[in-house]
Order: sequence, then C-alpha cells, then structure tokens
Amino acid sequence: MDESLLKSEEKAVLALRALYRKYGYLPFRMSKFEEYELYMRNKDFLVSDRIIAFNDTNGRLLALKPDVTLSIIKSGEDRPGFKQKVYYNENVYRVSESSREDKEILQAGLECIGDIDLYDIYEVTALAAESLSLISEAFVLEISHLGLLSAAFDKICPDKAFADKALRFISEKNLHDLRELCRQHGIGERQCSMLEVFVTAYGEREKVMAALDAAWAHDLGAGTEEGPFEELRALSRLLDALPFSDRIRFDFSVVNNMNYYNGFVFKGFLEGISGGILAGGQYDKMMARMERSSGAVGFAIYLDLLEQLRQERSEYDVDVLLVYDSGTASEAVAEKVRELVAAGRTVTAQRMRPEKPRYKDLLDLRSEGAPE
Repeated sequence: MDESLLKSEEKAVLALRALYRKYGYLPFRMSKFEEYELYMRNKDFLVSDRIIAFNDTNGRLLALKPDVTLSIIKSGEDRPGFKQKVYYNENVYRVSESSREDKEILQAGLECIGDIDLYDIYEVTALAAESLSLISEAFVLEISHLGLLSAAFDKICPDKAFADKALRFISEKNLHDLRELCRQHGIGERQCSMLEVFVTAYGEREKVMAALDAAWAHDLGAGTEEGPFEELRALSRLLDALPFSDRIRFDFSVVNNMNYYNGFVFKGFLEGISGGILAGGQYDKMMARMERSSGAVGFAIYLDLLEQLRQERSEYDVDVLLVYDSGTASEAVAEKVRELVAAGRTVTAQRMRPEKPRYKDLLDLRSEGAPE
C-alpha cells in the first residue's frame, strides 16, 4: 500500500491500530446507534448534550452514538481480577454547537477497564503520548490530577460551590478571580497561595513538582510516600524513560467533570490544530454511576481535526493534471498515468481542465489544435 496516497486520518488509523495491538489491546466493534436513554442518563459525560435521535420500526427511541466509551462500559464485563483492554476507530455523531448541523466525526482511542493500577495508568498515558507522536513530532501532552485538586479544595474550604468555582478559575488560569473567590470565603493569604500554585505552576514536570512541594509542605501527602502527590511523582518517574518525555508536561488547567472523572486526566495538542485533539483520563466515577465496581482509564483522539493540518500543508490536490480529448488514444493516457504513479506522483486524468485546478504540473495530451 502506498501510504502517500492516504489522507492524514487514514494514515493515523493504520498507525494507531498497529501501536495498540502491540500492547495487547483488542479491536472493539459496535453498532452506529444505542438506546437514547443511555445518553440521556449520562449527558453531562458527553462532549455535547445535543443528541441525534430517531424512532426505529418498533417505536424504540434510539440515538446515533455521540460517544464510544459509554457503549464499551455498557457491554463490558465487571468482575474482580478481570481486565478489558480495547481500542477502536469509529464514527460518532453530534450536533455542531456553532452551525447546529449534524456532524460525523472520526474518533480513535482505547480503554483499559478492570483492576486498574499505576502501571495501567502509565501505559495508557504513554500510549496517548506515542499516539500523538505518530501523527506529528510537534505535540504536547498535558497531565493533571483531579484527586489532588479535590483534596486541596477539601483541605482549604470543603464547600461544593467553592470547589466548582475554584476548579473553573484554575481551568481558565484566572488568578484574579481565584483570589477574589478566596477573599469572599474568608480564606487567608497563605491558604489562597496554596491554591494559586495550581494556576502558576505548569510545564516541565520536575519544576511543577518542586513548586507543589514548596507550596504544600507536608499537606496532602506532599513529601510522603502516599497520596496524590506521590501518585503524580511516581507517574512522572515512569514517563522519564520515554524518548519524548520532555513533551509530556503537568498543567492543572486540564480538568474534567468531577462527577465522572477522578485521578489523572490529560489532554493532547498538535501544532497547527486549534484546541486539543486528544482527551482522556480516569473515569472510575462514571463506572460507579453505571453500577460497575471496576476502575477505568482511556482516551479518545478526534481524527477529523487532522483536516486542519491537510489544509495548511497541502497547496495542491494532486501533483499532475493530465488532460486528454477524444483524439487521444486511451493506451497513451493509461501508459502515462502508470508512468507517473510509478514515479511516486499523484495524478488525475480528465477530458477537460477543472474550473478551479489545484495541481502542481499540467500534462496536456490533447490532439493538436484542441480547444481549451
């Protein structure tokens, strides 16, 4: 197969599939639709709560799947000692927030469900980073720890309204409003500064850990061998061995809904693509809401966004536009096309020039005197 002829997302699917199989992940296949109720019960877990629904021939209310993870949880086993490792590349269907039009989105990813431990979290995080590296060397994976943030909020002000607002301000890197929130709740300057570190400390993992240690001293397990601090430190040590370790950073502005997610969460970015292309983390709380006792960690990659890279990098639709007419022998056209393809060039043969040609070179095989 000549992969140069494939679209960016098609190349990515092939590379990601091979990567995930190396680590024992098996393909997961699913229907294009699920019962509507599954998504309505868990709509806050979805990227968008706008669901495309319809009635089947038996009158059941179904939905085109806007998410893959919920289907995997629903169909998976849930028993002690069991671990399910699956990968997928599926189309999901959502209503665009901006245009209100239905969208079909190509999504790839993996899920590890069962008795999850630190190695599983490391493996999934490392595979998230390697997935990005297969698509582009210009990537960054940012990691946060919701368990650490939750413990910090409980320590300073065990009030849900405070925690919700503080989490939002941290996600926005909004230091001004975080300080104002602390003032409104009577939180002193020392304790407020302990929260501020989650806004100001981001980037290189070792430097972030040093800033956290300095701000929290021995609170929340900092400086001990237990708790979310040590989990963060232990994961960082494991990630140190990766060849692209410097592209994996800590940033507490990476957050997710705490009603569903816990522990580590992460987000991946590629140069040339606006917004994140990868999102994932631990979602044990989501498992519990669906009456599962297992833990879970995984991620999804939004491959449709690779279209942005193709638009930036591709000046032409094709290398060569070959034009012929009724006076050109078909054998001559076929021979020339074979010759160009064998030389590694892309070519389209047409009887007339397109209105808006996007080609690098023009090859005219029309008989002499043929009109334009």
